[in-house]
Amino acid sequence: MNKNLINIVKEKILVLDGAMGTMIQKYGFGENDYRGSLFAKSNIEMKGNNEILVLTQPQSIIDIHRAYLAAGADIIETNTLNANAVSLADYKTENLAYEINYQAATLARKAACEFSTNEKPRFVAGSVGPTNKSLSISPDVENPAYRNLTFDELYAAYFEQAQGLIDGKVDAVLVETVFDTLNAKTALIAIRDCCRQKSVDIPVMISVTLSDAGGRTLSGQTLDAFYNTFSSMNLFCIGLNCGFGSKQMMPYIQELARISSFNICVYPNAGLPDRFGKYNMSPEDMANDVELILKNGWVNIIGGCCGTTPEHIKKIAERVDKYQPRKPIKQNHVTSFSGLEVVKVSGENNFINIGERTNVAGSKKFARLIKEQKFEEAMSVARQHIEDGAQIIDVCMDDAMINSQKAMCDFLNMLASDPNISKV
Repeated sequence: MNKNLINIVKEKILVLDGAMGTMIQKYGFGENDYRGSLFAKSNIEMKGNNEILVLTQPQSIIDIHRAYLAAGADIIETNTLNANAVSLADYKTENLAYEINYQAATLARKAACEFSTNEKPRFVAGSVGPTNKSLSISPDVENPAYRNLTFDELYAAYFEQAQGLIDGKVDAVLVETVFDTLNAKTALIAIRDCCRQKSVDIPVMISVTLSDAGGRTLSGQTLDAFYNTFSSMNLFCIGLNCGFGSKQMMPYIQELARISSFNICVYPNAGLPDRFGKYNMSPEDMANDVELILKNGWVNIIGGCCGTTPEHIKKIAERVDKYQPRKPIKQNHVTSFSGLEVVKVSGENNFINIGERTNVAGSKKFARLIKEQKFEEAMSVARQHIEDGAQIIDVCMDDAMINSQKAMCDFLNMLASDPNISKV
């Protein structure tokens, strides 16, 4: 791991940069700008493919990095949020995934080196986004077992992205704007495997987006359950970004600070969007809100997401030195299981109810329904278990009379699409 980054975050609160997309929009690039000379003769529409700009408009991207560094950012993110084969396929540029990530990391590294000093070293975090597809949610309301992406496909895309970022010399990898926990787990596994293959040890960061005032992700998981899912992994930090402005995010930052044994990284939006989708919170007002987060000692890294600019980051950077970084809590080793919610196994529990009739060997009715491929009816067995108080359900498809692998896959996908069941 990068010992400098790991040690420095213990000594001071680090400042992450602000929004890349907001800054790109200010350039007003048209189709020809996105194409550049590289794609001048292409018949593929490129406008909106922000990641391709590291190849077609590299000077603009490095200038954005420089602006954030000049504003006081300690860490800048690569322009690679959607630079994976799954997302790039929308623009038929998936074959350029490695090249885009490598070039983006190289540009950010160049800018960071220009501003680094012994007193204030600068770092590069490789941005890894959630993709535009979900492993947990079916895109077909008529078929909850259907997925338009497999784990293996997503793993391959993230592995390739990690290769480009690591080869381009990033200091850390940031899996951000997470809305689907299974997508994020896939990314972390791919990054881990890539690091092992290359014999490197790079700090890994993860940041979740909450989608409603109840503090759940888009796929329905609570913040506590999300943290629990990754609590056994070797993470440099965990955090929150997007979704909310700093004021609306505060209760969830406080909750994460209460439970996390990792460093915490937070980068909220510049307030909430108006009816035109614009973020209008001023740099001064955002910095005032962020200062409350700093005063409470909840974070180790602070920055900005949608709508933030170098001016926002400058105002935040002016305030961080007055406050001490959060000290991660000691991990409390309690056996815990997460669906959309958490169940903890401790001395305070009299016993844990495990529903075992979603097992072809444990229920003749369930076995018959699975053999007849009546999965919707088989789901009622799981629902009944939960209504009767089951906190965990045991699913088993081990029977010579059925295609066990397909049955397990389809049934678990259906369970994941039902929040009343997948909460356990």
